[in-house]
Amino acid sequence: MKITQDEVLHAARLARLKLGLAEVEKFQNELDSILEYMDMLSKVETGDIEPMSRSFHVTNVFREDEAVRSQDRAEALLNAPCHKDGVVVVPKVIE
Repeated sequence: MKITQDEVLHAARLARLKLGLAEVEKFQNELDSILEYMDMLSKVETGDIEPMSRSFHVTNVFREDEAVRSQDRAEALLNAPCHKDGVVVVPKVIE
């Protein structure tokens, strides 16, 4: 499949690119080689290959969920520089 200079210019116009003649020829050759490769890939027989989402096997590396007791509020507030009524007091940053 050959791509024409008009198609390269059309794609450049859609991308809002200004291309010189040398650039048009360069991209025409590059796009031609990409399309030739895609043609080659389309000829590969893949009917017997099972679809997959990854090229390698992935296993779960997360630990099991366990219900544990959380830290006591009073104990957590011991580390706060300033607290009042059971919450940490911080400086106001939004007016």
